[in-house]
Amino acid sequence: MCESCGCGTHGPQTVTVRENLLSANDRVAAHVRRHFDAQGILAVNLMSSPGAGKTSLLEATIAALPADVRIAVIEGDLETENDAERIRRRGVRAVQITTGVACHLDATMVHDAIDELGLDAIDILFIENVGNLVCPADFDIGQHRNVVLLSTTEGDDKPAKYPVMFRNADLVLISKTDLLPHLDDFDVARARAAIGSLGRGESVKEVSAKTGRGVDDWVAWLVTELAAKRQMTAA
Repeated sequence: MCESCGCGTHGPQTVTVRENLLSANDRVAAHVRRHFDAQGILAVNLMSSPGAGKTSLLEATIAALPADVRIAVIEGDLETENDAERIRRRGVRAVQITTGVACHLDATMVHDAIDELGLDAIDILFIENVGNLVCPADFDIGQHRNVVLLSTTEGDDKPAKYPVMFRNADLVLISKTDLLPHLDDFDVARARAAIGSLGRGESVKEVSAKTGRGVDDWVAWLVTELAAKRQMTAA
């Protein structure tokens, strides 16, 4: 897939290259997390396959969050500032990371982005990772919570096919549920069962950014996580 994460390498040195890369990344990620902790910021890593609706969910989240919850967004894509522009039009600060050929964000990219963004007046920082169900699962970027979107348009077997991504999720959002009446290859019960087999069965919510279904429940989860983060910071 890409050379940056080691998945494009072969032969006896693959394990060494990967271990060294992840160790270096983890050190930077710990540094980034200390920045967030010092400011009392909850950092949420949003992951999914391409087109699952991460940016649309963020737009709906901006509209639904309480007015006193201040947010900012880091957007990750191979090219373009399209998603960051969508967020900015909602009156929210956003920094775009263009990765070129890399199929994921890493901690150094996020560190550079927060230097540009600044961490003042932020309660929740959303980091929208590159659309990919493989590489982002392996890279710590300083986040506190991992949220994975599973779109109804991509089939209910994705948790079984990409278990690492879903196993590491603190929350799985089944997105684009407004399309369920038009689809015959996505069964919510099967998707929930697949996620449950990975030990994440209690951490699933169903949402539609288009109709607003489940958005309040998702926002309530965020507010609860933010309150827990603030309590930990105060302690």
